[in-house]
Amino acid sequence: MTSKQRKISETIREHKQNGSQKMETLEVKPQHPRTLVWRNIILYILMHIGAFYGLQRIITLNTNWKTILWCYLMIVVGLQGITSGVHRLWTHKSYKAKLPLRILLCIFNTIALQLPIYTWVKDHRAHHKYSDTDADPHNSKRGVFYSHVGWLFVEQTKDCIEKTAAIDMSDIHEDGVVLLYVICTIIGFYLPACVPYYFWGEDFWRSFYVVSMLRYALTTHITFLVNSLAHKYGSRPYDGNIPPTDNLTITMLTGGEGWHNYHHTFPWDYKAGELGKYSTNWSTGFIDFMAKIGWAYDLKTVSMEMINKRCNRTGDGSRKFDGDQEKEVNNKEETLLWGWGDKDMTEEELKLVEIHHKLNEKVI
Repeated sequence: MTSKQRKISETIREHKQNGSQKMETLEVKPQHPRTLVWRNIILYILMHIGAFYGLQRIITLNTNWKTILWCYLMIVVGLQGITSGVHRLWTHKSYKAKLPLRILLCIFNTIALQLPIYTWVKDHRAHHKYSDTDADPHNSKRGVFYSHVGWLFVEQTKDCIEKTAAIDMSDIHEDGVVLLYVICTIIGFYLPACVPYYFWGEDFWRSFYVVSMLRYALTTHITFLVNSLAHKYGSRPYDGNIPPTDNLTITMLTGGEGWHNYHHTFPWDYKAGELGKYSTNWSTGFIDFMAKIGWAYDLKTVSMEMINKRCNRTGDGSRKFDGDQEKEVNNKEETLLWGWGDKDMTEEELKLVEIHHKLNEKVI
């Protein structure tokens, strides 16, 4: 190789190195100084200590089988308060509920022992609107632990605080039932532990550690799997450009919340998934039952035409169509929505939505 050729080769190598260094610089995320929220850290440490003690009481056969069954029932009820209540009803407005059902779901939600309804809704709407960015309260790009539970241990980023504050919450302000959450918090933590004590003579503290502490930990981790693992493992049949996935295991654990790629694509669908079997979507079954007795109405879902168009446009190809269709090539990211009523909904989305159990007259 001549000196001229060597010089050209070195110049090319230098340009490549400079280019890769620039790319690395561009990929580095800005560091955000975060203040630890020690109150939450301490509470979660105490919760897990209590939960492990409650689990130990069960493993060593020191707990009445009725208490274990009651604990499971409270987990199911609490999950309904989250999935059918604060999630699909209040956050995404995917259906409407009359006063008795709103009160029932509010009580159910207190049993889950999560954030107050207003805070839960505000954070979750921001999660959808700014999903997996610095404005997302539990941005999955910061890692599984952060998106699962770590986001509660640090103060929110400046971008998250500012954009979350701009989320439209007018509908929640107008619903007086939401205020009941503060009043009913004692229901979720103490009263479930009193039932085994009064009705079949279980030791109160054993009941407390099993029915309150263990239940609290299990409900928390089951629901938080949707924020963490369902943004990492699974398929993306509806939109391959976003992290959320469809994950059957998480669907089974949460009663229907694991069809997460579908849910982020169509957040206003009351089913939160295309698959309609109640065995993998208990929450849909609950809402459908409430619609039959007249407590739920205006159930919004997505037409098959819209589903096929979206899968064809942005899906990863894992969903099979009826008949041969040529997939469009589209790398453009779609506008993110928090649910029904988001000002950025398109005319097509509004036109192709299907509404079941319509109720036109004014209700409480």
